[in-house]
Amino acid sequence: MSESAPDAAETRRIAEVARDRVRFEEEALALSDQVYRVARRLARSREEAEDLVQDTYARAFRSWRQYQQGTNLRAWLLRILTNLNIDRGRRSQRTPDSQPLEEGDYFLYNKLESALPDENPSEERIIERLSQNSVVEALAGVPHDFRDVIVLVDIGEFSYADAAQILDIPVGTVMSRLHRGRRILKRLLADTAVVA
Repeated sequence: MSESAPDAAETRRIAEVARDRVRFEEEALALSDQVYRVARRLARSREEAEDLVQDTYARAFRSWRQYQQGTNLRAWLLRILTNLNIDRGRRSQRTPDSQPLEEGDYFLYNKLESALPDENPSEERIIERLSQNSVVEALAGVPHDFRDVIVLVDIGEFSYADAAQILDIPVGTVMSRLHRGRRILKRLLADTAVVA
């Protein structure tokens, strides 16, 4: 009788772990659209975004016991996604844009104004010149350290504190990278709009 008691307890424990894992997987997969949207903004192509999401879920499912039940699962998954993206960027040895960032916050407006001196480039005209694809391409041209912050704060609508937690950097660094990243993005969008 004493031998069957540990077997029953072990069976219950295994069943409980299995239930926990299934619950974790269901909750994680329910967030897959949100994870993909962030990955799509981080990656240069759809295929890279899909690979990034697949790698994120593979790592999450391998490490599911490290997730603390009751905490923010979305932030946990995006932290994995961001770390994988950073690793990918390091592997490709991409370097930040070396162009100076002294131009003011009205760079896009000024660039269009100089390209079209006879016309008044209103906000509507600028938006007309930029397609969604050109915005995605410009965002892909932003160095990954800056792009990660732009995606999390401006697109993912995370607070600075949440973005700092996901990226494992100080809040001040989030603010600095966001400022510089936005300026780089403006320059890339200006170039696209002038060409269009």
